[in-house]
Amino acid sequence: MISVEDWAEIRRLHRAEHMPIRGIARHLGISKNTVKRALATDRPPVYQRPLKGSAVDAVEPAIRELLKQTPTMPATVIAERIGWERGMTILKERVRELRPAYLPVDPVSRTVYQPGELAQCDLWFPPVDIPLGYGQSGRPPVLVIVSGYSRVITARMLPSRTTGDLIDGHWRLLSNWGAVPKTLVWDNETGVGKGRLTSEFAAFAGLLATRVHLCRPRDPEAKGLVERANGYLETSFVPGRTFSGPGDFNRQLTTWLQIANRRHHRSIDARPTDRWEADRTAMLTIPPVDPPRWWPLRVRIGRDHYIRVDTNDYSVHPRAIGRTVMVHADNEEITVTCGEEIVARHPRCWARHQSLTDPDHAAAAALMRGEVIHQQAARAATARAAVLAPDSLGIEVEQRELGTYDRMFTLIEGGAGKEDT
Repeated sequence: MISVEDWAEIRRLHRAEHMPIRGIARHLGISKNTVKRALATDRPPVYQRPLKGSAVDAVEPAIRELLKQTPTMPATVIAERIGWERGMTILKERVRELRPAYLPVDPVSRTVYQPGELAQCDLWFPPVDIPLGYGQSGRPPVLVIVSGYSRVITARMLPSRTTGDLIDGHWRLLSNWGAVPKTLVWDNETGVGKGRLTSEFAAFAGLLATRVHLCRPRDPEAKGLVERANGYLETSFVPGRTFSGPGDFNRQLTTWLQIANRRHHRSIDARPTDRWEADRTAMLTIPPVDPPRWWPLRVRIGRDHYIRVDTNDYSVHPRAIGRTVMVHADNEEITVTCGEEIVARHPRCWARHQSLTDPDHAAAAALMRGEVIHQQAARAATARAAVLAPDSLGIEVEQRELGTYDRMFTLIEGGAGKEDT
């Protein structure tokens, strides 16, 4: 096989110098047939190692037959069915090559959205550490919602990805819209539901009178609008910004989204704000009920008079000890009620594993402990007085013989009296 340089020189000599094949062969010291083969092709020579047979070749017909019957059959099952006793690597490679020919075609269609029809939802984790207080920092999730028709984006950072926080985040964002899309598209997020909605999120969807569509696993194209919005936030909102906390993050994000929603969107050839009024008008009206109050936590307060939300402990007024209270939690506040009375109100703590104590609760607990100690001391003093001066208190006390006490003290000292031996 000649080199690429010789191939190029043969073609130059023949085409530019008009040298005959015999002369080229004599000039380069190669055969005339080599010159003829070089002039017969317009592609440079490429060395290819002769293909060797594979042990899988003999069982390929059996593999094809199994894939024809069940295109998704795992390679390990195929190996068992065909009696494969060699290494699994080469078999898996062959199965990987053959499988696409037997899988059904799954094209992605381009969808045209109608006003008010749909909004896509997702959680975005910004690549920046947010101060959470108490010396901690983290990367809390951001709930992102994109309307299909207008492409308007709304977003808010949440304390966690639990169902309660997701419901409260939806409620706040949709309340700002003043309307609810007829369908909310979600990936299989644990707080929303995997395969089927959680009971809390299903109730929330019923309140909104909307439909929540859960995408198939590993199908990112089904919510491409919000995926692209996440990328847009990451490349255009985050760079060059610093945040003092989640509240500052949400304030900056809200201000930036007002500008971002006025940009020209190439796919719809319009600005999202120009299509927003028609989009919002076709949506459902927002209900007047506050959903986060639907699922309060019922708990009986122990002597510790603290309740736990997420990973943090919040103090409760000690007068609620021994009683059942209702704990209401949202993204901003923790409220505890005992009957109609509010016995605790705390700002939501975004840090983890903290104990938050209201000074009034601590003072009331200290006062109560002092009263208990005083009552115990008073009862102890009364008991001592009854022993020392029973007549003055009108209490009848059994009178024992003095010898009884002698025997008792003799036993305490470790010896026995003569009467006991």
